[in-house]
Amino acid sequence: MTPDLKRIKHVVLDMDGTIYKGGTLFPWTKPFLDGLARKNIGYTFLTNNPSKSSDAYLQHLHKIGIPAAPEQLYTTAQATIDYIKRKHPTFRRLFMLGTPGMIGQFVRAGFEDASDSADDRPDALIVAFDMTLIYSRLCRASWWAKQGIPYIATNPDRVCPTDLPTILVDCGSICAAIEHATGRAPDITLGKPDPTMLEGILQRHKLRADEIAMVGDRLYTDIRMAERAGAVSVLVLSGEATADDVAKSTVKPDVVVPTLAELGELLNNS
Repeated sequence: MTPDLKRIKHVVLDMDGTIYKGGTLFPWTKPFLDGLARKNIGYTFLTNNPSKSSDAYLQHLHKIGIPAAPEQLYTTAQATIDYIKRKHPTFRRLFMLGTPGMIGQFVRAGFEDASDSADDRPDALIVAFDMTLIYSRLCRASWWAKQGIPYIATNPDRVCPTDLPTILVDCGSICAAIEHATGRAPDITLGKPDPTMLEGILQRHKLRADEIAMVGDRLYTDIRMAERAGAVSVLVLSGEATADDVAKSTVKPDVVVPTLAELGELLNNS
């Protein structure tokens, strides 16, 4: 049974597989976003990938035809920044495994980047999808994990999807290496499916969870997070998950639609 969508004030959109595939925008995405604007429903683009800065993501969206504003994007880097400011307001100095773009975003948010030295004790260890990973820094991160300082992972993904003939080792696998070396896992892993990922958006827009529709193409991340957060979950079949996957899964979306076009029709008729 389709839930009552009249209460929806904001739509949170996964990106690859939901609004575009690879670098190609789906033809129904722009009309869908225009329809949200006409109904005065806000929207935010969400990604588990913290390797690019917010500016880089906004430039990518603009390049494929979506002129998004900074407040319409939420990455796991932003979620981690918000989490630290909310839960650990005294933390300033961080040892981070992450790309220069991500570390720069933390610095612009008021944090300090700790050096690769046992004498420069940070307030917390942050581990992310680091495509510039240096062995010595992996060793230093493991050292700080062993010392028991607060340890936060930006996202649980083991690999990052790619159409290239390689495997992109993601944050979850880097954390697995640290755990294998030290016996310690992160204190918290943010990003989908952790419901913390939606808290920053709820606070930013002063909304309740049941006023948000979380839209994505993966059952175990997008839909699971919505379920855990109490948001309306919408699965689109334009990406990874299929109708057969839904039938076999214990994670059941509130709404299943072929694409965003059909979701737009449901919202218009609500």
